[in-house]
Amino acid sequence: MAKRIDTGEGRAALDEVHAAVAEGEKPPRAALATAVRYLLQLLDEKAPGNSVEVRVPPFGAVQVIQGPRHTRGTPPNVVEMDAATWIAVATGSERWADAAASGRISASGTRADLSDVLPLRP
Repeated sequence: MAKRIDTGEGRAALDEVHAAVAEGEKPPRAALATAVRYLLQLLDEKAPGNSVEVRVPPFGAVQVIQGPRHTRGTPPNVVEMDAATWIAVATGSERWADAAASGRISASGTRADLSDVLPLRP
């Protein structure tokens, strides 16, 4: 992951995203990008490793969870979702199982269930 996002900056971006959503507005792209990357950073800190790749296009991706390491091509365990879904499951406003059951999370591989490490504590 690139530049480390300061806790204050990350929380401010999350607050800005939550406020926009509460008003029925589209969150500013910069705030959305920072919020997504901040939560990916927290996930990496909480569950370091290289066996699962979590993707939130177009804002970021991170490899997490201890286990077999991959070095080439697509990893065997991939989780992908949009920014709104990632923020919801990462902050606990939606359960992982509910978002996955609704089809908003694409998860492949035996380690691709993140319910044991979510929600995060931003």
